[in-house]
Amino acid sequence: MAKLPILMYHHVTVEAGKGLTISANNLERQFKHLAENDYKTFHLKELLKMKQLPNGKNIVITFDDGYVSQMELALPLLKKYKLKAIFFVPLDYLGNTDDWNTSSLKIMTSEQLKMLDPKVVELGFHSFYHKKYTALSNAEIEADMRRCLEFVSENHLDFSPVLAYPYGKFPKEKTCNKIFNKILSQNGIQYGLRIGNRINSFPFKKPFEIERIDVKGEFSLLKFRQKIRFGKLF
Repeated sequence: MAKLPILMYHHVTVEAGKGLTISANNLERQFKHLAENDYKTFHLKELLKMKQLPNGKNIVITFDDGYVSQMELALPLLKKYKLKAIFFVPLDYLGNTDDWNTSSLKIMTSEQLKMLDPKVVELGFHSFYHKKYTALSNAEIEADMRRCLEFVSENHLDFSPVLAYPYGKFPKEKTCNKIFNKILSQNGIQYGLRIGNRINSFPFKKPFEIERIDVKGEFSLLKFRQKIRFGKLF
């Protein structure tokens, strides 16, 4: 089974980055490293059709929360280095701000999402209300998922059947996990992404527990290189 690191980014800034915010300069250094070292990037919908990865270095790039900064600062870098990425979007906040976090960072609008080049950016679900699935009942999870599907249909948005869990949270207790996975499957979701900071094997053994590497704004290029090679650093 081939190894497949999946990167997780959030807000991008022209200033110094820290935590979930990364500077455009650091992001460019990381993207340049991937391009110069012949990493091949994929959209998740491409992986759904694949039984094995091509030879060489493979990686997936994801951005959570649908920030305008991703369109303004990350997208030009993706194009510059000929990389692909998935933008996971909490649909209730389109055209507003990230009320679950800073309440000041702008989220893209439906029209801005439609303007993104689909050859570069794939759109994925990040729930509707950006609430922890561990804090919701089964009925509430079902309602949130159905609202997502209704919204993209009503607004003619092209979303892949993939979901990144808000805060990386999902029910882990065996019975609850089984019900949660069933709800996702019944609503057409084929991949669910958590955090975990480990390197995945592909094909995925647990398609609803795909792990991502949380890229922090303060990472040096050396640490970034170590993370995409080893995942968790002890």
